Amino acid sequence: MIDQSTEHPRYPARGQDPKSAKSDRQKVIDDIRRSQRKSEKRQGRVIVIACVVVALLIIGAAAYNPVSSWVQRQQYKDKELSEIGASASVCQDVITRDAEGNQDHVDEGVQVEYEYAPPAFGAHWNVGGGVAPVSIDQRYYTADNRPELEALVHNLEHGFTILWYDETVADDSDMLAQVKGIAATLDVNDTNNRYSFIAAPWTSDDGEAFPDGQHIAMTHWTAKGGENEDEQLGVWQYCSEPSGEALEQFMLDYPFTDAPEPIGGANMG
Repeated sequence: MIDQSTEHPRYPARGQDPKSAKSDRQKVIDDIRRSQRKSEKRQGRVIVIACVVVALLIIGAAAYNPVSSWVQRQQYKDKELSEIGASASVCQDVITRDAEGNQDHVDEGVQVEYEYAPPAFGAHWNVGGGVAPVSIDQRYYTADNRPELEALVHNLEHGFTILWYDETVADDSDMLAQVKGIAATLDVNDTNNRYSFIAAPWTSDDGEAFPDGQHIAMTHWTAKGGENEDEQLGVWQYCSEPSGEALEQFMLDYPFTDAPEPIGGANMG
């Protein structure tokens, strides 16, 4: 026999009016429904808020690069290159070697073994359509996005100076910031594209290490060196740490106009 004295939605409590019991059950149902509606509204608001946040993040990401670029330009506008990094005394004397490889083109993808670390001249990829293959739209590269050596050597042929930094610099936040500052300063103050310059990493996978204690190398390919005005030379200067002062003098002594195939900055692709 069923005990009807216990609470049950089908059976009113003993002595309770059936109509009252039905009303109580309806109230419970209505409360549950109201609770569900409130929960659904809360979930809807959460979804809307999440969508707004995502949209703002997307808009912010799109706006970040222009804003970041503007901030950088203000930070380095009119900054003196010689103020960045150490004095020129941290650098060794300039080294020159007879250069070859002008118009020595190899197919894109063919790897060239360069005799010196890093290269200042040599065979290179025949890419770029008659202009430097690595654009000056970007002046600073990391190991993750650096162009291949064969493309960079092509830039050397067209008058670029490349500042190479080794893994010691890449792992040192202070020195790396100085390299970035050098690249940014040359970029933002380059009103007529005379600074054909790139900063790029040199890794253990690329070849031999720099001379002992040296972690920066500046290279250039000149066609106006030595006693013979048409003599082509590779030019190196090694430094123990970044020096804007040394780089400034290096680029004055070896401008992009003295390259085997100098091209105007405005035409650089």
